[in-house]
Amino acid sequence: MGFEVQPGGVGEAHIELKCGSHLHNPMHRVHGGAIAALADAAMGIAFGRTLLDDEDFSTIEMKVNFLRPVKDGVITAEAKVLERGLRIGFVECTIRNARGKRVATGSCTCTVISN
Repeated sequence: MGFEVQPGGVGEAHIELKCGSHLHNPMHRVHGGAIAALADAAMGIAFGRTLLDDEDFSTIEMKVNFLRPVKDGVITAEAKVLERGLRIGFVECTIRNARGKRVATGSCTCTVISN
């Protein structure tokens, strides 16, 4: 999809996506699925950065709230792990447009899988 992943710390992720007509729905706005995929990627990377070498994970629940439409420009997802237990973790994400306006929020629950 063209995500640009930035370096980040443990339990954090910063990802950018350049939007344009290639991501538009029939109403000429960025498809909600593209925004959800950006949130999913950011939250997955943030959670993945908390794993030990012998661990993997899977998302078991995800939610996205769409707050305002996007037509073009760069949107940025900032994700942070809020809670990380032995088996379950909770992650939140905020997506902003180029002007810094919040366009969506997301959250997910992940389960840790020991290899």
